Amino acid sequence: MRMGIHRLNHAVLYVRDVDRSVAFYRDLLGFTVQMERPGRAAFLQAPDSTNDHDIGLFAIGDDAAGSPAGRGAVGLYHLGWEVGTLAELEEIAGTLAAAGAYVGATDHGTSKSVYAKDPDGLEFEVAWLVPADLLDDAAFEQRTQRGRPLDISKEKARYGATTRGGVGVSTSAAPPALT
Repeated sequence: MRMGIHRLNHAVLYVRDVDRSVAFYRDLLGFTVQMERPGRAAFLQAPDSTNDHDIGLFAIGDDAAGSPAGRGAVGLYHLGWEVGTLAELEEIAGTLAAAGAYVGATDHGTSKSVYAKDPDGLEFEVAWLVPADLLDDAAFEQRTQRGRPLDISKEKARYGATTRGGVGVSTSAAPPALT
């Protein structure tokens, strides 16, 4: 029997200071608080999401150790969010860099990604996905290799700064225009 799971609905993170984490996700990434227990928990929605919430945050205190995942312990490496355009990706990269949260950017061929860390050092990715009708053999070939540094200016010149990403990949193709 095939299970009917079709997407991740939300993630829950343990953080040291929920108010600090809410401010980070709200001010830098545009999330909005949907429900909150001040100082204890918060449920946030991404800017263009239709989910009840996309991320839950639970405070466990300032003395909590950092996550050992990937350093001799299994665990989650990062969360990944998608943006609509390369212009949005570039704006987010600048915002994260200005806040000291930026880690780097990678060209994965079929996706263009920016990486950052939240106040607790939890890594996340923000990506633009090449639309299905613009995917080519070179993009698929690069996907099978180690990523290379992302040159957003070059990618904007190639695909367009406002080209809607993910169409036909993570979202349905747009319906035909009415005439």
